[in-house]
Amino acid sequence: MHNRMPTSMLNRLRAHYRSRRPAPAGTLVPGPHPYARTLGLAAVVLCGAWLGLLIVGSVRAPVGPMDTTMTLRASAAGGTKINVSPLGALELDTHTAPLRLDVDVDQLDPVRSQALVEHPERLSGLQDEVTEDVAAGATELAVRSCVAVVSGATALGLAVYRRPRRALAAGNLALALLAASGISAYATWNPKSVLEPKFSGLLSSAPSVVGNARSIVSEFDVYQKELARLVTNVTKLYDATSTLPTYQPDPATMRVLHVSDIHLNPASWHIIGSLVEQYDIDVIIDSGDTMDHGTAAENGFLDPIPDLGAPYVWVRGNHDSLATQRYLERLKGVHVLDEGEAVTVAGLRVAGTGDPQFTPDRSVAAQGDPAERMAGIRLASALRDQRRAGTPVDIAVAHNPVAARETDGTVPLVLAGHVHNRKTEVLDRGTRLKIEGSTGGGGLRALQNDEPEKVRTSVLYLDRSTKRLQAWDEVTLGGLGLTTAEVSRHLPEENRPGAPGSPTPSPSPSAPSASHAP
Repeated sequence: MHNRMPTSMLNRLRAHYRSRRPAPAGTLVPGPHPYARTLGLAAVVLCGAWLGLLIVGSVRAPVGPMDTTMTLRASAAGGTKINVSPLGALELDTHTAPLRLDVDVDQLDPVRSQALVEHPERLSGLQDEVTEDVAAGATELAVRSCVAVVSGATALGLAVYRRPRRALAAGNLALALLAASGISAYATWNPKSVLEPKFSGLLSSAPSVVGNARSIVSEFDVYQKELARLVTNVTKLYDATSTLPTYQPDPATMRVLHVSDIHLNPASWHIIGSLVEQYDIDVIIDSGDTMDHGTAAENGFLDPIPDLGAPYVWVRGNHDSLATQRYLERLKGVHVLDEGEAVTVAGLRVAGTGDPQFTPDRSVAAQGDPAERMAGIRLASALRDQRRAGTPVDIAVAHNPVAARETDGTVPLVLAGHVHNRKTEVLDRGTRLKIEGSTGGGGLRALQNDEPEKVRTSVLYLDRSTKRLQAWDEVTLGGLGLTTAEVSRHLPEENRPGAPGSPTPSPSPSAPSASHAP
């Protein structure tokens, strides 16, 4: 007796085998929906690109004395994240794109760090070195990221579709998306994002410091505009007051503006430019310390000098490097004096010498006053040589008053700065020494004080034929929160009414002043 398969089961098997037979030729088989195909390809591209970046999308890059790792990560908001382990991280809203730049500070390289400690003069080029390192690391990261994104998307496309054409399409699409992200980042780049970082970890206490720096920036803008407005009106002070000594400079009188110790304060250029216009200045004499650290990165600060409206005579201060001096020598209308060199500008004969010490360079021990005296002695010797040659000097310039005092008896007038304290005196042999205060108010760092140092400069009136000092106006402007303007006129003893026509070795007393406060 044979066992037979139930009819119902047999029918089911027949239906199963019929379903596995190939469709007859010419029969249309419905494929996946186009939207589904597009979404599938997009998913493959995004996942492949993400895996590629995750595996090989980072580079190790030295940045100055630090070893860092730079990585591109997929992100909805973009931006830059700097991880400083174990202190925490800070995030910068640098750009808007589906990619975020992560920079991990791994460690300080002991060899490069020790080199900076032993040779601090290398700090002058550190900013350029860091810029070059970051550019090199970013370029390498961009190339590697392109390879990672294309390779990841192509490999995943080949694994999913098993068709080279579809895999190459996925790779090309990934490259196009990366290029579009780069264009978006470039178009939305925000260099001011460093003013508003977001901190995490132990670095969360840093915003208090950043806030102080940001307030200095905003307040300084107000400070700069206010001082420029005050100094623009300085000539009106003369018309509104009768307390100034009896001296009315002839229109032909030579006018010299003495500035010193600007220390990177950009407001100084606005003030100097306004005074040049208001007083019709013939020559500007800068007795040094225009810079703060003397680095090449600071040189761009000097670019406004050719546009101040008058020839600029300059000597090096102890905060000005030889690199600063060489940069100034190339600027139009600037006369750099050193080692007793003399120049005739607008009919005025001026000689000067640079400070023999560059104190920001900690690798060289400061030599103090003895070096300054030797520089002054060499300047005095050069002044005597000029006199014997029949080209006597009208004004000598040295940054440090210690050096300037050595010229006593060799020149009618010597200008100096350095001490940030205005002073005028006649030396034993008749040379008048004028020490100017800081025309930069001690520099931007002074703005962090409760009462920043005042801005000081002087206008010197010289007889055009004899080049002798007839009078001088001391201009004093208030610091941040102390926006006042004061002008005081002073006369040498020999020029005062009823005085004999010979100079006196005693210091010149102060004269009445005209002042204005908003």
